Amino acid sequence: MTPTHRAREVYWLFPAPETGSGRLVSDLVSAMFSTLRGRIVVILAVLAVSIWQLYSRGLKQGLDLQGGMHLALEVDDPQGTMTAEAKADAIDRAERIIRTRVDELGVEEPLIQKVGSDRLVVQLAGIDDEDRAKNILNQAAFLQFKLVLSTTKIAASLPRIDRAILAALGPEELRRLGADTAQAAGVPAGGRTVEELLFGSDTSGAVPDTGAADTAAPAEDTLPAPSSRPFTALINAGDVEGTYLVATEDVSAMERFLAVPEVLRALPRDVSLHFESQPIGVGARTYRRLYVLEREPFMTGEDLENAIAARDPQFNQSQVQFELTRTGGRRFSQFTGQHIGDFLAIVLDDEVMSAPVIRDRIGNRGQIELAGAPLEEARDLALVLRAGALPAPLTVVEERTVGPSLGQDSIRQGTIAGLIGLVGVLAIMMGFYKMAGVLAVLALGVYVIITLGALAGLGATLTLPGIAGFILSVGMAVDSNVLIFERIREELDAGRASRTAVDEGFSHALSAIVDSNLTTLITALILFQFGTGPVRGFAVTLSIGIMASFFSAIYVTRTLFLIYLSRRRASDPVSI
Repeated sequence: MTPTHRAREVYWLFPAPETGSGRLVSDLVSAMFSTLRGRIVVILAVLAVSIWQLYSRGLKQGLDLQGGMHLALEVDDPQGTMTAEAKADAIDRAERIIRTRVDELGVEEPLIQKVGSDRLVVQLAGIDDEDRAKNILNQAAFLQFKLVLSTTKIAASLPRIDRAILAALGPEELRRLGADTAQAAGVPAGGRTVEELLFGSDTSGAVPDTGAADTAAPAEDTLPAPSSRPFTALINAGDVEGTYLVATEDVSAMERFLAVPEVLRALPRDVSLHFESQPIGVGARTYRRLYVLEREPFMTGEDLENAIAARDPQFNQSQVQFELTRTGGRRFSQFTGQHIGDFLAIVLDDEVMSAPVIRDRIGNRGQIELAGAPLEEARDLALVLRAGALPAPLTVVEERTVGPSLGQDSIRQGTIAGLIGLVGVLAIMMGFYKMAGVLAVLALGVYVIITLGALAGLGATLTLPGIAGFILSVGMAVDSNVLIFERIREELDAGRASRTAVDEGFSHALSAIVDSNLTTLITALILFQFGTGPVRGFAVTLSIGIMASFFSAIYVTRTLFLIYLSRRRASDPVSI
């Protein structure tokens, strides 16, 4: 069926109303297919749109072309207590939260998808600060609000804690912890006894008197030997209510003690211990505050509605200002109104970010002070708080980094390979089909511009598999032209006139071209639906290339033939 017949059939299916607008549409469609001027206008319009999209948006490059990072995350379950169903559910929820974090991080075209039922793959192309991105993705961001208690709450439990540590760890591990502590403090391991290494009998680095009462234990001369009280000997009088001070070099040993299940059972049921996130300086040494907090929080981050980073105008310190939901705001206001004068700890991932004193009833707004932390860290914290907490801790099981130089090498090598293949194909087409081959080459140039413009317009990311799909669609465009030219040759050999042979060649080759392109397009759609990231990139580029190659072979090539024949007499032979 000729293009004119198609236009008439369209008009027959949609008859013109009395106003005559239907006739106008029919004439326009007919002009697009049957007149040379209409064909040229359509091709120039498509080229103009494609070039504009390519110029204004550009092509986005994937991880393998511009560099970036690849992470594989799994649920951290060292005890093996989670079932397969629980892990799958945690990964499902983590995917949504990490996608929100990545979107706020500002990475273009990230790849975030599940692999199997217990693994999450994250690919971030063009990322500059990889450590920052990894921290943002891997941070659990579990926010809790807890009341700070007095150290007297655990004073009676200290002997039980010491006995639990001695029974659970034994002398060998205590010696190792003592050596590690001494090494962290810069003390030669052979210069002090185990008791001195671990429990700080050397008082040269004692904490200055801060005015706080030492509620940890009685006077030193009434205590048993340090080796029988490993926990008690590492804590010093706190500088604020409800805290102890632990020397920075002793923090790792203290964290090991607090990880012992027997120690947790030795604490009062309503008490938990948490370190402050940032160290403080006291005299010539640095310490970490160890807070005594209520075990159960009165509120969690589930009631958080928004969080933004800001600077404290008075002290020029970074802070995160947060806003609670209406329900959370009422609960927060009621709680703070009942505890005026007490300290409120803001705990993020088991570390105390700040513990301000409650001076008045607080509504649905508050802030987290970050002391000397840079503003970028405050922004990152606000980002993860807005996205929400991960349902379970995630661990990085696979990490790969693709440098920009490697991406440039891929681009250069892919460009060279593509150019060599393209030049070879063009040379064969022009050498074998003569003038018809030249017309096919021009149509192929139009195809390339349309495909790249469509990729830019859709915001698709170009990857190495995508380049492979693009090259494959180039081959299909060439194959369509070969089918058309061979049918034209058959008509010419049968004695048809040039214009009749061209019309019949395109008409007879149409069904084969449609079949081959349609089956490949269906395959590409299936790959896109069920494939992973690289396979999807291949499928997208292949699908766009197939549609562009069909338009190029059937419409553009025929238009070029019409231009070529319009300048020749009907009796002149076609060079093919």
